[in-house]
Amino acid sequence: MFNFDERVDRSGTYSCKWEKYKGKDILPMWIADTEFKVAPAIQQACHTQIEHGVLGYHLPAQHTPANDAVVRWCKSQYNWDIQPSWIVWTPGVCPGFNVAIRALCQAGDKVLIQTPNYPPILAAPAFNDCTPVHIATVEENDGWMLDFAELEAQAKDPKAKLFIMCNPMNPVGSVLSQAQLDRVAQICADNDVILCSDEIHCDLILDELTHLPAGNHVQLQHRSITLMAANKTFNIAGLGTSFAIIPDTSLRNAFNAAARGIVPWVNILGLVATQSAFTKCDDWHAAQRNYLIGNRDYLAKAINAIEGLKALPAPATFLLWVDASQLDLGTAKNVQDWCESRGVGPSPGMDFGNEQFFRLNFGVSRDMLEEVVARLSA
Repeated sequence: MFNFDERVDRSGTYSCKWEKYKGKDILPMWIADTEFKVAPAIQQACHTQIEHGVLGYHLPAQHTPANDAVVRWCKSQYNWDIQPSWIVWTPGVCPGFNVAIRALCQAGDKVLIQTPNYPPILAAPAFNDCTPVHIATVEENDGWMLDFAELEAQAKDPKAKLFIMCNPMNPVGSVLSQAQLDRVAQICADNDVILCSDEIHCDLILDELTHLPAGNHVQLQHRSITLMAANKTFNIAGLGTSFAIIPDTSLRNAFNAAARGIVPWVNILGLVATQSAFTKCDDWHAAQRNYLIGNRDYLAKAINAIEGLKALPAPATFLLWVDASQLDLGTAKNVQDWCESRGVGPSPGMDFGNEQFFRLNFGVSRDMLEEVVARLSA
């Protein structure tokens, strides 16, 4: 029904992903948008809005269908009953966690961050005159997970006011279990730390695991900001629309106050696309997930067959975190140079906190992924 094998020509579209290597024979496998066309229902919804002909101001809180769609999605996907008043629309999750720091921290406070992590999260504390404290993500028998002992030790510091976490984790793709989220919640409660949970990849869990939103945890309902979006799952990141779910009124008011005059409203096309994604695209969502499982399994096996490379299959996301610490670089200057010299442009591990790794985006057609593997294997 849906053709994820189609290789869409994005040349001439000024795509951030493709502009980076414009004019070079390097396949861009870095930034986290997929190469898939959006679901037909989303295309139709945006087309209908454009045909109306007026693209004026729209206050997101007043767009009842989009808010109702978020409520519906949270219930159907996570069994989380939320109120529309808890939703704060933002033009991306990056403004969300930066606003959270502004709202909850003073200059010189400490912000706990799991590492490796999404580069804008690593940069956010310094942007807001705070000190980042890196909590390692360690390799265990069944995948990557937070160093809970380190998290607990660092959370005891009175200057530690906020913990920014990814769940599922970017770049390693791990998903917190109930017991693991319980431990995060207890550490935050014991030390009066607020949790800002970036859950933008939560609808891309590939294994038989359940996503557990931070704001739905009994110990976190009054001390959490949960950041979500349709952006990654439905490939609409360019429409600049996401949302924070903040059940606690005082915390929500502080968040809104910190954003006032700085963070713009999300746009009408983003609201319409999100509404459609969360109400009319369940079949497309399931089909994409199945396609990504096939891509993930193929790529992980292929990467582990290349001498010097190792990767654990990601339980979630369309991103593979590749260990190149045993790679023979030959004449290459570093791991990124080695990949690019073979015509593949991943996300540099250095940007996430470990220069001996790289991150590959497998949200592409299978033949493109096969071409990537052939180049890396050469």
